Amino acid sequence: MAELIVTEEAKERVVLIGIQQRERDGSEESLTELGELLKTAGAEPVGRLLQPREAPDSGTYFGKGKVEELRELLLSLEADAVAADDELSPAQMKNLSEALGVKVMDRTMIILDIFAQHAVTAEGKLQVELAQLHYTQAHLLGMHSSLSRLGGGVGTRGPGEQKLELDRRAIRARISFLREKLGELKRHREVSRAQREKSGSYIVALVGYTNAGKSTLLNRLTDAGILAENKLFATLDPTTRKLALPGGEEVLVTDTVGFIRKLPHQLIEAFHSTLEEARYADLILHVVDASSPEADTQMAVVYETLRELKALEDHSIIAVYNKTDLPGTEALPKDIHAAASVRISAATGEGIAELKELISAEKKKSRRAFEGLFPYAAASRIQSIRRQGKLLEERYEPEGIYVRAEVPAALYEQLMREQQSQSN
Repeated sequence: MAELIVTEEAKERVVLIGIQQRERDGSEESLTELGELLKTAGAEPVGRLLQPREAPDSGTYFGKGKVEELRELLLSLEADAVAADDELSPAQMKNLSEALGVKVMDRTMIILDIFAQHAVTAEGKLQVELAQLHYTQAHLLGMHSSLSRLGGGVGTRGPGEQKLELDRRAIRARISFLREKLGELKRHREVSRAQREKSGSYIVALVGYTNAGKSTLLNRLTDAGILAENKLFATLDPTTRKLALPGGEEVLVTDTVGFIRKLPHQLIEAFHSTLEEARYADLILHVVDASSPEADTQMAVVYETLRELKALEDHSIIAVYNKTDLPGTEALPKDIHAAASVRISAATGEGIAELKELISAEKKKSRRAFEGLFPYAAASRIQSIRRQGKLLEERYEPEGIYVRAEVPAALYEQLMREQQSQSN
């Protein structure tokens, strides 16, 4: 009987390239991160080459001599492709591919490819396709010769190579259709958000650099049961779950897509409605990978993105330093935007009780003192107070039910209007 031979698809062997504009500018770390992105996408980084220069060459990204050095490196490593740590222009991609004789990718293409693999919901898939089509539209002329060399692999998923054959008019029509569909989903999201605000629900948004542990933390807090892997962008679609706080109160916790340096502007535009969940949250938990030597840089990237989304103003923020069970987490960078901070390990549960107490304390700050008398026919309103706020006193009197409580601002306004209408 013939032995069954299992063959595994060979991974693309990729050489990483980047520009170092000055010493200690973070280009080495960014190139390492690019390698992690490639691994997540399914390729194998086999080498790297940095060129110190003030700016990338407008025609070939690298200078002429460095392009020749890169070509020799590709041959010696038997590499199939090159990945640049910046977004390349169509001309740079085309010229570099022709000079090297291999497929050329850029950071944006790789991130878009990962998003295409990890989008699960209909909205997530539409957002990814929109971002990829914007990229394709801008790179239509330069991409075809580059991608057609290998006919597959990283950077060719999602809309993929068949989209490259569409003329610009067809791509524009598809973009228009996707925007319309996403507009409908955005309106639905806004209705849901308005309902949450009307109900007085307290919203907590998890934000942070990709792979900081947001999904693991959401699972730990709420038993959400979502995928949590040690990979960049392991989860993409946002998840909202209820969290029971000490004392029995509930809040809603929403996970958001991870941030990353040089996050493609196409993705920020496409995922704007998803990312702005942080903008409308009552409280932001900034989850930081305390074990990362780049923690301070990653924190800066998160705040830069939040600022771009206008989600930084008028928000309470708790800095959640995750993975503190790992070595090298004794000294942590200070989060100057945070009102409070806590050390946790979402993996082991260390610090979770303290985090819940901090969330509860922040929620309490947002409450307003309410005192009123409800007719017995309106006794159901007291359940709303119990569910959304804190009932301090409840007394049954001949005229009705006297209540003293702390309630969210939105519920306070509703109750005061109702009390006013009763007295008229």
